Amino acid sequence: MSFLLRVLVNAVALWAAAWLLPGMQITADPSVVSAVGSGTAADVVAHLFLGLVFGAVNAVVRPVLALLSLPITCLTLGLFAIVVNAAMLWLTSWLSSFTPIRLDIDSFFWTAVLATLVIGVVSLLIGWVVPDRRERRDRR
Repeated sequence: MSFLLRVLVNAVALWAAAWLLPGMQITADPSVVSAVGSGTAADVVAHLFLGLVFGAVNAVVRPVLALLSLPITCLTLGLFAIVVNAAMLWLTSWLSSFTPIRLDIDSFFWTAVLATLVIGVVSLLIGWVVPDRRERRDRR
């Protein structure tokens, strides 16, 4: 359940970032639309798929990159973590270019960094509403 909830949170955060920022678009090929049936369903599938890819990138690549960038992150008092998160979003965009569902980001600095901030805020807000499994277990 926790895995599906994380994918859903990532999908909602990506949707919010794509909705707020004009330089970020999530699109699905017509083949996806015809396979799913309608444009709205294809959008939902596209966001869920990209939420899954973004979660996988954050789970696999981000810890290694965060460890390697630890000195500069400490030097900038943690602000470089925003650049690391933007790089994870950029990597998700690159990986999605090989699939029928695409995440397009027009520029790294402004769009990806601002999208990282939006995704972080939306994930934080949803995290407050939906408690973690450990928090539910501690309440019992």
